[in-house]
Amino acid sequence: MKKVRGIKQWIVGYNAVKSAVEELVLSFDFFKEGIIEESDVDNAFSTAIEKIESLEMKNMLRKEEDSMGAVLKIVAGAGGTEAQDWASMLMRMYLRWCERNNYKTEIANILDGDEAGIKSVTIKIEGDYAYGNLKSENGVHRLVRVSPFNAQGKRMTSFTSVFVVPLVDDSIEIEIVQANISWDTFRSSGAGGQNVNKVESGVRLHYKFINPVTNEADEIVIENTESRDQPKNKENALRLLKSQLYELELEKRRAETAKIEAGKKKIEWGSQIRSYVFDDRRVKDHRTDYQTSNVNAVMDGDIDVFIKAYLMEFGGE
Repeated sequence: MKKVRGIKQWIVGYNAVKSAVEELVLSFDFFKEGIIEESDVDNAFSTAIEKIESLEMKNMLRKEEDSMGAVLKIVAGAGGTEAQDWASMLMRMYLRWCERNNYKTEIANILDGDEAGIKSVTIKIEGDYAYGNLKSENGVHRLVRVSPFNAQGKRMTSFTSVFVVPLVDDSIEIEIVQANISWDTFRSSGAGGQNVNKVESGVRLHYKFINPVTNEADEIVIENTESRDQPKNKENALRLLKSQLYELELEKRRAETAKIEAGKKKIEWGSQIRSYVFDDRRVKDHRTDYQTSNVNAVMDGDIDVFIKAYLMEFGGE
């Protein structure tokens, strides 16, 4: 049914484009005959372009993993409270974006900052094409602003890393060697019911394996404090482990195409992909050079323009 639904979306999209183009041709004929105004032709043209671009953007999300949900992790960089506050601002931005797009979100694990903000957070995002859209957010996000945490009111620069992997569903087989898994349990921190701070409901998964990308011994460590139920936290941790292992398999498959893309700015951990300069009212993506002055809208989750610009330029690869 999922496959049928996917094919149906293409047919519906194609028919919408075909109909819009036919209406545009017809409106132009009517204009030449003096039946309608030039503005009506302009409107028909705008509608046709919008539908074509919408279908073309969907074509940029044709990889197997693009249609999946996503696991988004935000990690504050060096810079103490300022960087941790920036990480919490990015978390809010992505949660608002998910809300705008009707995606279901769950915070799998969060580590609060020392004074304000967060040190790190892992968010599970469920919904069609969540990963395909959010993969453009992989990398380092830079903030420049007059810091509210600086007594001298100095302009400060902060960096926060964003890492996105596909959220693997139950239909995809990922082999996990149970003998390579070990567990730690701990007490969850923060506000909650009577269980919190009394029962060791938090879990930490250690998985030792041979990394398929490097062919060397490696370890994945995942913490989950999502619920007060330890078995459920273990189940969620295993799902997050599957997602990370799946991403490694995808990375291995893409190794051959990496040579072709070597001349372009990579989307990888450590790349500065976007700058948010609050004083100058400017947000700029360094890969596409797309920028906007509407900083408030961006921080409220209006990042579709950046996602679209990235996909239309690099999605075809």
